[in-house]
Amino acid sequence: MTARNLLQTQLERGIAELGLTLPADAVARLLDYQALLERWNGAYNLTAVRDAGEMITRHLLDSLAILPYVRGATLVDLGTGPGLPGIVLAIAAPGREMLLVDSNGKKVRFLREAIRALKLEGVRAVQSRVEDVQGRFDCVTARAFASFADMLGWGGHLLAPDGIWLAMKGKPSEDELSGVPADFAVRETHVLAVPGLDAERRLVVLGRA
Repeated sequence: MTARNLLQTQLERGIAELGLTLPADAVARLLDYQALLERWNGAYNLTAVRDAGEMITRHLLDSLAILPYVRGATLVDLGTGPGLPGIVLAIAAPGREMLLVDSNGKKVRFLREAIRALKLEGVRAVQSRVEDVQGRFDCVTARAFASFADMLGWGGHLLAPDGIWLAMKGKPSEDELSGVPADFAVRETHVLAVPGLDAERRLVVLGRA
């Protein structure tokens, strides 16, 4: 069995465990993305994860775990890094306008190459600080790059009035939850069971108060 076949089996098993149904070409495209990330990572140091199997777990399946909570026609992924969860979501649930934001030029160059190579329609990447991005989005996604207070302070203006903010975290502390700005509110908190991952994952869903 080839290395790609082993990764495909791991990915397909994880998708089944998550209870997801993806487009017919999604698994192949997700593996193409993983291969591109692995190739670029040698020169550009885009992620600390080096092992291909770990990339499936820590990057692809971790990102796919929030898919059931994503909604709306427009999405911005803040601090996306090499496209997590943004590119994974664009492959798994195509059809929405998506903006990927990161301040690191190397990562944005990779994102633009990934968008081109994977033919991701409606997806753009911009090199910018979060606070300088303009627009309103139905859904904001962010892996834990800062506290809730900072994330919402820098990027809260991007959330549409009825939009939802999906914050991917470990286990947030009570102090951090109490630091949510007054004009925002925690709507839901979900424990995410990521196949193959021992670490605890939480998805905190926020909206305008």
